[in-house]
Amino acid sequence: MQRWLKVNSKITVKILKGMLEIVILELLSAKPMHGYAVISAIRKTYGVYFGPSTIYPLLNSMERRGLVKCEWMFNAKDRPKKVYYLTDEGKMFLHEGENSIKILVKPLLTSAKTA
Repeated sequence: MQRWLKVNSKITVKILKGMLEIVILELLSAKPMHGYAVISAIRKTYGVYFGPSTIYPLLNSMERRGLVKCEWMFNAKDRPKKVYYLTDEGKMFLHEGENSIKILVKPLLTSAKTA
């Protein structure tokens, strides 16, 4: 049983890593977040940990491409935080990505039912 969980976890990580931009955009569509909050939300939602060395370069790339924008938030109690927001371009990319995922997954789910 435990071996299956390890294999399942590896599969989950591979699939999620391929969809990581869409996952991040989906999280940001719910509310703006700083990088650590994105990392925590992915871990809480999917049970998979992607560290700062994965998430921050991806957020920077997404910002350069106009999918997200960021603003520094200053708080007297905490260090400044770079908060990421979804842009209109990011919303369109998210919508296209979700549609692509549905198209790709539908045949897999259909064949699983007939097997």
